[in-house]
Amino acid sequence: MSSPRELVLVVDYGAQYAQLIARRVREAHVYSMIVPHSMSVDDMMALHPAAIILSGGPASVYVPGAPQVPVALFEQGVPVFGICYGFQAMALALGGQVDRTDLSEFGRTQLSVHDHGHLLSGLPDGFSVWMSHGVSVHEPPAGFTALASTPGAEVAAMEDPARRLAGVQWHPEVAHTQYGRDVLSYFLHEIAGLGHQWNPATIVEESIAAIRDQVRDAHVLCGLSGGVDSAVAAALVQRAIGDQLTCVFVDHGLLRAGEAEAVERDFVAATGARLVVARAADEFLSRLAGVVEPEAKRKIIGHQFIRTFEAEARKLAGEKGIKFLVQGTLYPDVVESGGGTGTANIKSHHNVGGLPKDLSFSLVEPLRTLFKDEVRAVGEALGLPTEMVWRQPFPGPGLAIRIIGEVTRPRLEILRHADAIAREELTAAGLDRDIWQFPVVLLADVHSVGVQGDERTYGHPVVLRPVTSEDAMTADWGRLPYDLLETISTRITNEVREINRVVLDITSKPPATIEWE
Repeated sequence: MSSPRELVLVVDYGAQYAQLIARRVREAHVYSMIVPHSMSVDDMMALHPAAIILSGGPASVYVPGAPQVPVALFEQGVPVFGICYGFQAMALALGGQVDRTDLSEFGRTQLSVHDHGHLLSGLPDGFSVWMSHGVSVHEPPAGFTALASTPGAEVAAMEDPARRLAGVQWHPEVAHTQYGRDVLSYFLHEIAGLGHQWNPATIVEESIAAIRDQVRDAHVLCGLSGGVDSAVAAALVQRAIGDQLTCVFVDHGLLRAGEAEAVERDFVAATGARLVVARAADEFLSRLAGVVEPEAKRKIIGHQFIRTFEAEARKLAGEKGIKFLVQGTLYPDVVESGGGTGTANIKSHHNVGGLPKDLSFSLVEPLRTLFKDEVRAVGEALGLPTEMVWRQPFPGPGLAIRIIGEVTRPRLEILRHADAIAREELTAAGLDRDIWQFPVVLLADVHSVGVQGDERTYGHPVVLRPVTSEDAMTADWGRLPYDLLETISTRITNEVREINRVVLDITSKPPATIEWE
C-alpha cells in the first residue's frame, strides 16, 4: 500500500461551486472531501486534513445567523485557503476589516496584482477573474499582505505565508477565471506543501485493498447496466476478489445498437468476470404496449427491471449465498444525499430500486469517493475498452424515453438506426469527448410531410440533442459544425426511410432538461 493519502477538506458554506472546488483539487492530484460548515473544528481535525479550503456562499458575513469561521480553525497549524465568502469570513475572524462595497461585482472582472507574493508568483500583473460579491475586505488581518485588487474589492487576494494562510475574493475554480487552476495548485503544492498522491494507480490500489477488507470470502452480486459506472465498479471488485463476483446484465431490449452485445463481449473479455445475462426484451415490450405517458413508461420499466433482477438474484443467492451488492454510487450522489450510509437503498436511476427485504444485501460502493472523470480514468487504468469507458451517460429506461409515443419494436429499430448514424458521424468528426451526451429523439406520434424519390411522404421527424456539460446539473447545447449536422441529416433521411425530417434542439438546461421525457 502507498503512504496514507493527504486530505484537503472543502468546507461548504452553501456554494454552488463546492463540488467544482473539490474536483479542481483532485485535478491537482490531491484527494479532497466536502464537509458542511456546521462541522466542528475538533471533528475536522479528527479527519487529519493536510489543508482546508473555505468555499464561497450566498450569505453576507454581516447577515444575522450567517455562518462564521471559528478562530480556532486557524490555530491548528493546518494551511487554510479562503474563496469568496470563505475569504471574507477568514478576514473577519482574524481581525480584518470587511464591509459592503460601493461597487458590487458579478461575473468577469479585471484583477490588478500589486504584489505577487507567494500565491500569485509567476502570474501576470493583471488578468480576468470571475467575481460574485457585494461585500469586500478593506483591510487584511495583521500578518497578512494584500496582493491584488479589483474596482469593487480593495483587497482581492491576501496571504500570510508564515502561517500558511491565503485567500482570494474571486472564484479560481471556474473556467471563466484566468489562471484559476494555477492559483489553487500553487496554494496546494507550494504554500501547503502537498504532494501528488491522488492518481488512477493509487485509487485502484486503495480501492482493491478496501474491497478485500470489506468482503473477505463472501460472494458478491453486481448489476451491470452497460454504463461506465457499473462497469468500472464491477471491474474493481473483480480485480479485488475474482470469481467471488457474479455480474447480472438485464437486457431489456431498450439499449442502442450494439450495446447489449458489447457488454457481453467486451466486459467479459476485459475482466474475465462471470456474467449472467437475463434476456427480457419481450417482457418489457409487452408491459409497455399502448403506454404513451413518460412517467408511466419509467415506472413500468423500473418495476419490470426489479422483477427480472430479483429472479436472477434469488437464484444466485440460493446457489452462492450472496451477501454483498455492488453499487456504482459516485461522490456527487453521496454529497447530495448528505453522505448517509446503510444497507441496500438502491438509487432509482440505477434501476435496481425496491428489492424485497429478504434480498437486502450490504453495499459495496467502490466509486463513492470519485467524480465521473475519475471513474473514467480508473476504467482506463483497469484496461476496460475505450468505448465502454467513454460511453456517454445513458438513461436507465433507455430508448423508451427517447421515443415520444408508444414504444414498439419497429419504432425502436428506427431510432436505433438513426442514433447509430449520429454517433458514428460524431466519432468520425473526433468530437466524442467534446459532447457530454447526444440524445436522438424520435417523434413517433408526429408525422411530417416530405418528398423522397419524387414521392410525397409522411415520415417521422427526429430531434438531435447534442449537449455539453461537466456534471449534467446544468448543460448547454453543443455547437456542432454545420457540415457535420448536414452529414448526419443527409444520412438519416437517406438510410432510414421512415424518417424524412431532422431538427436540432438548441435549448440549454435550464430551462429544458437533457432528455425530452
